[in-house]
Amino acid sequence: MQSKRLKSNTICRSQPFMVIFVSPKTKLTMGKSSNFFGQPIYGQLIKSLDRDKIVEISRKHGGEKYVKSFDGYTHLLTMLYAVIQRFDSLREIETSMTAEVRKLHHVGIDTVPKRSTLSDANARRSEKFFEEVYRGLYVANKDILSSDSRRNGTEEWIRRLRIIDSTTITLFSNAIFKGVGRHPKTGKKKGGIKVHSVIHANEGIPCDVQFTSAATYDSFMLAPSHYGHNEIVALDRAYINYAKFEELTDRDVVYVTKMKSNLNYEVLVDCMHQNPQGLMEYRERVVVFRKDGINHIARIITYVDIKKGKKPRLISLLTNDFDMPPETIVAIYRRRWQIESLFKQIKQNFPMRYFYGESANAIKIQIWVTLIANLLISVLQSTLNRRWSFSGLATIVRIVLMYYLNLEKFLNQPDADLKIMLAEASESPPELLEN
Repeated sequence: MQSKRLKSNTICRSQPFMVIFVSPKTKLTMGKSSNFFGQPIYGQLIKSLDRDKIVEISRKHGGEKYVKSFDGYTHLLTMLYAVIQRFDSLREIETSMTAEVRKLHHVGIDTVPKRSTLSDANARRSEKFFEEVYRGLYVANKDILSSDSRRNGTEEWIRRLRIIDSTTITLFSNAIFKGVGRHPKTGKKKGGIKVHSVIHANEGIPCDVQFTSAATYDSFMLAPSHYGHNEIVALDRAYINYAKFEELTDRDVVYVTKMKSNLNYEVLVDCMHQNPQGLMEYRERVVVFRKDGINHIARIITYVDIKKGKKPRLISLLTNDFDMPPETIVAIYRRRWQIESLFKQIKQNFPMRYFYGESANAIKIQIWVTLIANLLISVLQSTLNRRWSFSGLATIVRIVLMYYLNLEKFLNQPDADLKIMLAEASESPPELLEN
């Protein structure tokens, strides 16, 4: 059989693990970039992951029994790759990794797992392994996250503030995690997993995460023993519990929450703050709640909430702090937007509509890996000189994930290299090989 030959006017250009055939009209502009690197961006993103330590964690949780090649580290990197790329199915994962197999070798993935292999691993390897990896990464990077004052703010009370909330992820089945309510049209009940989270306001990343069914009350997450002297806890009205509020008070922990309209209380002190125009600015009341032998004294602060395009409305906040000015209490509660933004950020930038397995273990694994991906990109965001929105950064990382570029240099000054890539993408395709 006659060997294939290139046309005489074709230029061959080599890069790590790939050969690109370029037509005579093509300019080798990519060589002008100063940001080429010996490892794909994905490899640089996960540089803090120690293979030996991660395999040891997997072994600790029984994940290395009867394993030949698909160890905990490879499992983690495969899932992390899938989550960052926003794949919705095992087939997408296998197909993409097969196409990038040579590049993936540079990040420690020697073989592409079959769909069945990944499915079995998600069912068998404990989600506790992924949880421990996440918690270890959080501890290792919390100082980096808290140092980014551009994003987190500099007020003194922010360093003391923790925010508690939960988000519900809807599932197609009600067999694993019980859902709440029924579909208005079909009457069928869907399942749901509730992700309870706690974040430090000056970090913006969950420091504690717990999973329950969607039917579980939020208040179980409010554990007074988890908070220390002079800390502040911001929460919504789903967490109101007088016994726990009393315990927080005994531990010198400040709470700030929104009032429910149906609470019964006795007013001890009532005063009004007016602006120069004679309109109410704040109303302060000291009240006592009496229930089941508990007499809890608290402070209610009512203010006028004015939002653009909406009618002004009265908002009442409940707190056990009697010293901070009303405007600070209001600012603390408004800081709750931070955890709501976090949930929105995760759901918008990572695949949370479809899961790679149907078991409770597989679902939890995917959520833990999503949290790991969110943490790694947040750490990257905090270390860059250039200001990036999280969505913008996650998108550009996903696009160039397997490019051999210097991650830090590229993301701090991406414009030049993006122009080069776009220019090359617009050029004519390579000419066909001759028989």
